[in-house]
Amino acid sequence: MATPQHDTTAPRPTSRDVARAAGVSQATVSLVLGDKWHGRVAERTADRVRAAARELGYRPNLAARNLRLGRTRTALLVVPALTNEFFARLHTGAARVAARHGFSVVLYPSPDSVGPSGAPTQASRVSDPFDSARAALDGVLASSMASDALATLRGDALPLVMLDSDPAHSLGAATVNLDIADGTRQATEHLLALGHRDLLHLTADIDSWTFDVRRRTLATALHGTGARHRTVKAALTVDDARTATEAALTAPGPRPTALVCDDDVLAAGACKAARRLGLHVPDDLSITGFDDLTLATAVEPELTTVRLPAEDFGEQAMTTLLDVLAGRTPQPAPLPVHLVVRGSTAQSPAPRR
Repeated sequence: MATPQHDTTAPRPTSRDVARAAGVSQATVSLVLGDKWHGRVAERTADRVRAAARELGYRPNLAARNLRLGRTRTALLVVPALTNEFFARLHTGAARVAARHGFSVVLYPSPDSVGPSGAPTQASRVSDPFDSARAALDGVLASSMASDALATLRGDALPLVMLDSDPAHSLGAATVNLDIADGTRQATEHLLALGHRDLLHLTADIDSWTFDVRRRTLATALHGTGARHRTVKAALTVDDARTATEAALTAPGPRPTALVCDDDVLAAGACKAARRLGLHVPDDLSITGFDDLTLATAVEPELTTVRLPAEDFGEQAMTTLLDVLAGRTPQPAPLPVHLVVRGSTAQSPAPRR
């Protein structure tokens, strides 16, 4: 049988045209082509409707259908910056799950957030591109580091899943977390096992739950071990981390033998500071990072760091949002993380005489 040839210049056939050709109502066409006809429409009638649709070259207008249903199958992922590798991987995982369910994920940097450069992101200097498009979104995935954007983007209308956020005070219908506390414990116990008892904690100068967890967990892990530590803050850039580390390592008093860094970017800055001061990593100073970015194996020696499964995190985030949209109440467990031991950590040096 020859394939019907359709005039591409003719008006697009509608469900009304299909109904007229099949001799049925538009409601029957909707039931049949929406695969909801079983038990409601005779099988012979359903066959006639499908044949008419094929003959006319009719294709349902899914965009219009989704708008009628109030669903556009689009999720918004709000992150603090587009240039951060972790958030790029998170988007990859979320988009993978979304695609399997006919969704798309729009990536958006938070207005007024602080990116890896330590300066406000470009988004803070432009108008909100979603100001007139909230109806085009089904839900929002938002990093706790980008929470300032939520009042603008969400209001009280959109289902929200918070990422890397305090589950006890979450703004969202659900929260998806990595086991950040366990990662900090693993790094701390690794350094203690190597004999380090004088630690410096280089923390990100960002007001965020995830960095608060690192600070609290480190203090708890060191309690009762006889080890001591002090904390210094730096903006999330290599240069600021280098400056803060140089100042801390040259301050009066015993020099720490190990640095616990809240991020691989901070750890890279700490490595630069050590080199500038003539210290050898890890013989004079051990350094740990967090994230396991590409940067972790670009520095020399390669960085001992806590690996965060960013793509898995994105997958679980999108799966959780789909559950929320379906009316389910998800309670996902924190994703496990693990320490990757490389060349930047070693036995604590002998005390200097």
